[in-house]
Amino acid sequence: MRHFDYVWASLLSLGLISPVFANDSMDTSESSTTDKLKISSTEKTQTAQHPRLEALKELKNVTANDLKVNANATQPDSQKDPLQPLNRQIFTFNDILDRHVARPLAVQYKNKVPTDVRGSYRQFRKNLGEPWNVVNQLIQGRPLRAAESLGRFTINTITTLGFADPARRLGLTAEEENFGTTLGYYGIPSGPYVVLPIFGPSTFRDTVGIVVDGQARPQKYILEDHDGLYWAEQSLRGIDARSQLLDIEDVLQGDKYAAIRDIYLQRKNFAIAEKKGLESESLFIEDDSEGTEDEMPEDNQN
Repeated sequence: MRHFDYVWASLLSLGLISPVFANDSMDTSESSTTDKLKISSTEKTQTAQHPRLEALKELKNVTANDLKVNANATQPDSQKDPLQPLNRQIFTFNDILDRHVARPLAVQYKNKVPTDVRGSYRQFRKNLGEPWNVVNQLIQGRPLRAAESLGRFTINTITTLGFADPARRLGLTAEEENFGTTLGYYGIPSGPYVVLPIFGPSTFRDTVGIVVDGQARPQKYILEDHDGLYWAEQSLRGIDARSQLLDIEDVLQGDKYAAIRDIYLQRKNFAIAEKKGLESESLFIEDDSEGTEDEMPEDNQN
């Protein structure tokens, strides 16, 4: 049942683009010069009524080399975001869902659930993710960091069942991992920026990471035979994650799409470079021009 997370996202994507293929099929059925003129006029009308059509047509200009980019916030849009026309359409779709569903639920959750309860739940979920952090750190060739994460999991689980973080008081700090970051650690290019239905900001590399992380999530196995509880937990996870953005969402000014994209790419590049021990001032330099370092913490997908 868990693989339906990704089937659902795929179906949403199909729903976004299916009218495009229907329109294209109608347009190619005519052949005469007069009919072509009529089609041209019809296409303009359809473009105005169906911006998805225009977005799909722009994808014709995307080449294989565009898909090999290692996306960075300081790069021009044509390099880091060649899929922008389609991305913006999916972003609009996600934004509508957010305004009408996710955000209202997050506001109610934050107002009605005590801070201590929300914090304990968040810590419990993060503690469940520690074993996957250990696996990623071992793959990255950082056994000492993996041992620290394993120590955190052991101490927090034995003492508080993971609802609190006494390991931090002992100097064992948290470092959240995901498979997309691990791939980036070994220099695998990110590919262009993409916006996924419901999941939001990503890249080609991180999309693969999301799939792998989903299979590694402990809840998948703990609640294997309890689909209702599993989906309830997944919904609560999403609402809790959205509630953490309520205090900072007003900071985004101007082009919200571009701001979210560049913040996402900066955070991802920072996380990878930090694990490699690179100097922070060199993280966002592209062609001798400096970018700005983003101080936002890495948000775990688990």
